[in-house]
This record gives sequence, structure tokens and C-alpha cells, in this order.
Amino acid sequence: MFQISDAEQPLFEAAIYNRNVRALVKDNRSHPFFDDKWADVMIFEVSGRTEAEVRAKLARRYPPELGFVLEVVVPARLSVAA
Repeated sequence: MFQISDAEQPLFEAAIYNRNVRALVKDNRSHPFFDDKWADVMIFEVSGRTEAEVRAKLARRYPPELGFVLEVVVPARLSVAA
């Protein structure tokens, strides 16, 4: 899991993949710029005041026009170590 966070704001979890990489990997090829790992869903923890803010932040970093698909954004669940 990757983090893009600010301790002052709530955390959200986001699932992202790249549709272009996914199509190429399915055809046993690789994208010229992006690693094959982008064919799979990657989970990020991202801080933001609202879901809309998090979506905007991710769209700037992972632009849809480059094939990135933001599958879901949900509030992060806090985990407590036992």
C-alpha cells in the first residue's frame, strides 16, 4: 500500500490501475513507460478533506488520459495492532 498523506486530514483508500498496461499485459506485451504492475489494482492511502478532493488529487498524479482508472475511493479503516 502506498501513502499520499497529511496527518491533519482524514485518510481514504483508493484503488487504481492502468487500462493501457492491463491490455498490453493481457497480450503478453509491456507498456513503454509504465511498469507491468499497473495492470493490477494498486491500493493507495490518500489524505483529503473529502472524497472529491482525494479524487482530484489522484487525477492530477495519475491522469485518466494516460490510462489510469480510479476504481474506488472509500474512507480508510483504522487498524489497531493487538
